[in-house]
Amino acid sequence: MDFESKIISREVNEMLWEREATVSTAESCTGGRIAEALIAVPGASKYFKGGIICYVDEVKENLLGVSHDLLQEQTAVCEDVARAMVAGACRRLNTTYAIAATGIAGPGGGTREIPVGTIWLACGTAESVRTLKLEEDNGRDQNLASATSHAMQMFRDFLKEEAAAHQEETAAEA
Repeated sequence: MDFESKIISREVNEMLWEREATVSTAESCTGGRIAEALIAVPGASKYFKGGIICYVDEVKENLLGVSHDLLQEQTAVCEDVARAMVAGACRRLNTTYAIAATGIAGPGGGTREIPVGTIWLACGTAESVRTLKLEEDNGRDQNLASATSHAMQMFRDFLKEEAAAHQEETAAEA
């Protein structure tokens, strides 16, 4: 893990510790790399409950509750599936937050409509989810590393914005 990733993992660690919040992952193409990034710093057992590696649609449906119709109509590589994966992981693993990834890391598997390198990331709570679409193909290893890094950055930023919104609410009430 590179230095920047360790810094982000530590920041996420501190924010989750302070809130006494929990997180889980729902990973398809990243196959557990996001979970690995979350546990890269000591103390992760306080907030990381676990992850679901859902490489196939059957697991997305049966373990995360992603709609069969959604998967059939839009494929597993879409924003709505990434959102559903976050909500499903929060519910299934009983966590405050979840991070999800679904996409085509390569080198094969892409189509004209969904080329290799297309990866949807999502993070948030069961009710509030942020998404990000990656579309650049730099080879399988780099695609997975980039997806993991972007997912952690997005989650860190989500936590920071949530904290800022809470502070504004508290100040307005005072």
